[in-house]
Amino acid sequence: MRVLVTGATGFIGTELVKELIAAGHQVRGLTRSDAGAEQLIAAGAEVHHGNMEDLDSLRRGATGVDAVVNLAFDRDFSKFAQNGENERKAIEALGSVLESGKLLIVTSGTGIPNSEPGQLRMESDSPATHQNLPRNPEQVAKAIAERGVRVAVVRLPEVHDPHRQGLMPYIVQFARDKGISAYVGDGSNRWPAAPVKDVAHLYRLAVEKTGDGYTVYHAVQEEGVPMRQIAETIGRGLSVPVKSLTREEAANHFEWLAHFAGFDMPTSSEWTRKALGWNPTGAGLVEDLAKMKY
Repeated sequence: MRVLVTGATGFIGTELVKELIAAGHQVRGLTRSDAGAEQLIAAGAEVHHGNMEDLDSLRRGATGVDAVVNLAFDRDFSKFAQNGENERKAIEALGSVLESGKLLIVTSGTGIPNSEPGQLRMESDSPATHQNLPRNPEQVAKAIAERGVRVAVVRLPEVHDPHRQGLMPYIVQFARDKGISAYVGDGSNRWPAAPVKDVAHLYRLAVEKTGDGYTVYHAVQEEGVPMRQIAETIGRGLSVPVKSLTREEAANHFEWLAHFAGFDMPTSSEWTRKALGWNPTGAGLVEDLAKMKY
């Protein structure tokens, strides 16, 4: 298959490009930089110059391919709402040139389903729809599926290896800056997680196995890692005290991340594993955090 990957030189994209090429697929990678182009060429991919705000470049990149995997997202959380709007426009642009029967894979998050805190999140859960949600790629993805394009949504947890993670670097930096590694309340709230190589493998399986219509996958190895365990591991790594905070204190410590720091969102991937034959085998989140160079 001929596959366009956005975010092709990023954390997950780098692994996915290698996965796809090793499996015999032709990869076109989106990049805005010369360094990114060199990385893609070295991996054996075709280079497509552009960026997620240049919608014409996205349409050109998605023309003539069998599948698009959208991994790109601006992680500057000071403009989260704008980034969410830019993502929506980018997905619409990518989907607009895909013919019926072609495949669009959209990246979402395990924090997006409309579930109560502590309730095990399932692939069948619908996304939250309230107006204050800054990011909701699933709504625009569903609209694209309604015109015959095959669409898959991959909901990501905390993706990690011993060098990089999703939101963990921010939590580590808060602990470093403030001299304590913190958790909210008793720290029993849970975050799902998965190793980056296993997540890349799931995307490749989704490219190869997704059927007609609209499908949701959960890229989750660990259903929920308690935040207290995460905080204790970071505390050991930084040699700082570990402390429980009230929700009021957490607002000051975690700043813009305070809402998520106390959020309990265990997530199942049982259906995904069966549908794709996906069996993640990498290290757990705490194990990778313990290996980090602090």
